[in-house]
Amino acid sequence: MSEFRLDDLIESTGATLLRGRGDEHLNGVSTDTRTLRSDQLFLALDGPNFDGNRFAHDAVQRGAGCLLLRADNPRPALIEDLPGETPVVVHDSPRRALAELAAWHRQRLDIPVIGITGSCGKTTTKNILSELLTDHRAVISSPASFNNEIGVPHTLLLADSTTEALIVEMGTNQPGEIRTLCQTARPNAGIITNVGAAHLEGLGSVEGVAREKGDLAVSLPSDGFCVLNDDCRWTRVLRTLTDARVITFSVDGRGDLNATDVWFHPGGTTFRLNDEHEVTSPLLGLHTVQNLLAALSAVVGLGIELRDVLPAVSRLKGERRRMERIEAGGFTIFDDSYNANPDSARASVRVLAGLHGHARRVLVLADMLELGDFAAEMHHEVGRLAREARIDLLILVGELTCATAAGALEAGMRPDQVIHMKDVDEGMTQVPGLIREGDVVLIKGSRAMGLDRLVGHLADPV
Repeated sequence: MSEFRLDDLIESTGATLLRGRGDEHLNGVSTDTRTLRSDQLFLALDGPNFDGNRFAHDAVQRGAGCLLLRADNPRPALIEDLPGETPVVVHDSPRRALAELAAWHRQRLDIPVIGITGSCGKTTTKNILSELLTDHRAVISSPASFNNEIGVPHTLLLADSTTEALIVEMGTNQPGEIRTLCQTARPNAGIITNVGAAHLEGLGSVEGVAREKGDLAVSLPSDGFCVLNDDCRWTRVLRTLTDARVITFSVDGRGDLNATDVWFHPGGTTFRLNDEHEVTSPLLGLHTVQNLLAALSAVVGLGIELRDVLPAVSRLKGERRRMERIEAGGFTIFDDSYNANPDSARASVRVLAGLHGHARRVLVLADMLELGDFAAEMHHEVGRLAREARIDLLILVGELTCATAAGALEAGMRPDQVIHMKDVDEGMTQVPGLIREGDVVLIKGSRAMGLDRLVGHLADPV
């Protein structure tokens, strides 16, 4: 946890001191009084539907070392009513203050800072890389999916003098967000997992996605490195955007790191790495092999021998609701309900197609959101792919998946193999009666569609 003085906070953010001396020592930052620790800075974030200043009294009661409040709302009575002598500063924008403090702290860190972005696979790649490095470096990585204007500064502020590597996940759904995150985090290494049709509503097109993700490559210094997916058609463009060393990976044999002879089995996925090592990962699916290759490429960039980290591959674990396997009442669920875009949906269909030894392959797919004008086309394509993958039963949830039904039927699926439901509530009523003993059921959809509720109901119907 970062340590700094109140004077450092004031100097780095331009905050105004209302109460306190300035030489007080603070131990980290919290924006949530429920997790606030003694002597931390409580930074009162605000938004359209909440006001962090309302929690000032609670923060003092929990031992905050200082309060940073929004400047236009610390009524004199609020300050006067606070018990004790807890220092108080104010700032016009607590969100900006959080980024400014994190950027100041980043300048104190003389360590590899590895930024990770991409249309899908960011969190999995981050967690794989963290596990691979844990035996060799004191590593900090973004908690959960802390990948936005609040999460990235929080991640930076977790690093202290003992940290030897920092992994920062970076997400976006609007132009300019990656550039802003890079200005705060100043990564000297980067991984772009892929470029695909995600957040098209905000980014406009796949070209817009490529430009946005490419800002990570642009930000990297010439003595750093950039990991790119050589199976992605945008890599030729992305590699021209950076002066850093480029390291590529591929499942088609074209990269600096390559996976060949890939096969799936009950224990996960096995492949040959650069024709030298046989690697078995507990994670299932070709997309997880790409995530692992991306992380291994970063290991190479950091100057660590591959043979020294490969034993850690056996410790990898799937993330919650990311292809999580659940045995439930005579059938198997693969819960991939964390989120969805066209690329990750296609990957899920391919995984399901490769699962053998089950009575039927059942795909439950809900709407993929934030696709804008491309939504109908992208949903239609997944339906066609489901037919090509010989999915036995396609259960669709939500308005947008009407196009998926059309795609599947046009590709040749029988009408009795395609079932549409308006929402997850209808799904919770109808889907249990459609599943048979021995089926394998893969459940996929955008997080806002609430398929996690369906997963819970199928796994534990009581």
